[in-house]
Amino acid sequence: MLTYEDFPAGKSIDLGHYTVSAQDIIEFAEEFDPQDFHLDANSKQAAGVGGLIASGWHTCSILMRMMCDSFLLETASQGSPGLDEIRWLHPVRPGDVLMGTSEVLNSRLSQSKPTLGLVHLTHTLKNQDDTVVMTVSGINMISTRDGVVS
Repeated sequence: MLTYEDFPAGKSIDLGHYTVSAQDIIEFAEEFDPQDFHLDANSKQAAGVGGLIASGWHTCSILMRMMCDSFLLETASQGSPGLDEIRWLHPVRPGDVLMGTSEVLNSRLSQSKPTLGLVHLTHTLKNQDDTVVMTVSGINMISTRDGVVS
């Protein structure tokens, strides 16, 4: 189990890769973000952005999956108080292979709960062309070794 002490400033975590399909884009959009450029590659909206594109919220969900698969499910995570910033910098399209990294910017112990660490991370997703498609920064709350409950 990874704890607060395993996340020093400067640590970089490889999140692996995730291939995005047209079906994934459309299914997410049908349920959560039914704008035409997420649903129909032949719509007027899609023509204006060069074809079918994933919702930014879908891209955030992909990042979350990649984080869980890479480190979060093996971490004494206590959730997050929120995100500081999300930037959608380039459209995600069918067939894109997203690769990610998470980097620890800084960390500190909670003043009110000394067995809880606050880890400030920035996450970056790039596509197969090495183009940054999204950046996200925020805080994760992670138990210290002394704070882990068995």
